Amino acid sequence: MERLPSWVRQHLAALRALIVLTLILGAAYPLLVTGVAQAVFNGNANGSIIDRDGKPVGSALIGQRFTDADGNPVAKYFQSRPSAAGADGYDPTSTSASNLGPEDILDTLPVPGAKDDEGNPDTGKQSLLTQVCTRSKAIGELDGVSGARPYCTPDGVGAVLKVFPAVGTVTRAVSVNQACPAAPFIAAYQGVKVECGKPGEDYAAGRTVAVRGDAKAVVPADAVTASGSGLDPAISPAYAELQAPRVAKERGMPLEKVKQLITENTTGRFLGFMGDPAVNVLELNLALDRG
Repeated sequence: MERLPSWVRQHLAALRALIVLTLILGAAYPLLVTGVAQAVFNGNANGSIIDRDGKPVGSALIGQRFTDADGNPVAKYFQSRPSAAGADGYDPTSTSASNLGPEDILDTLPVPGAKDDEGNPDTGKQSLLTQVCTRSKAIGELDGVSGARPYCTPDGVGAVLKVFPAVGTVTRAVSVNQACPAAPFIAAYQGVKVECGKPGEDYAAGRTVAVRGDAKAVVPADAVTASGSGLDPAISPAYAELQAPRVAKERGMPLEKVKQLITENTTGRFLGFMGDPAVNVLELNLALDRG
């Protein structure tokens, strides 16, 4: 019998290897791993879904909002930490952080009447500092505590000046994150009257001065910053304790009962020394609904 040409034999060998490896790595191995996961880690493998009355209401591993149709916090529920994952947050397909760092303190003020390339009104761009200040102010108003914190103005933006010239005696100072006609958070800097920021004006030539002030933060850091993944389902016990009086009042429950539920839904440090204690917000809110 005449032997097949060498190039044909090589192609047949490659085809056999492809079929065998596909069956092993593309079928048998995934089925094995899936089977082990379902048998040993059933809940985690299926997304750690939490049910209420037989219907899925969320995952123990992924945060979610507790807001009304207009995006306002529902007062009877504990609120999650902010999220930068996706346009509306907590999107598992777009898990990410904001990628903004501590030096991101200058806003881009919206220019009245201006539009972007798609014809939408100019909304400007908030710095990380202003996002933190805005969130802290909003949480303070919601929970009846001080929303003030260092480097934030009373109206909830970054307390940042641009001073001119950049070197030498100051002749001009601008509160660049406070759009006119807002009153600047301080009246004067080094004897020079502070101006409000004018949208569209270029202040790049000035020296940036962040003003710390004397405020002490009451609102915890995790309440005003997103996690690295944007999906964190938990908050710190400190943030839960801050919200407890508001939740207790809205539900007509004793404060001690609400605090007890916080304790029951708090997990400790991993292996006793890694990470920090955390409160799963969804599980806590479901516990509240059960009474």
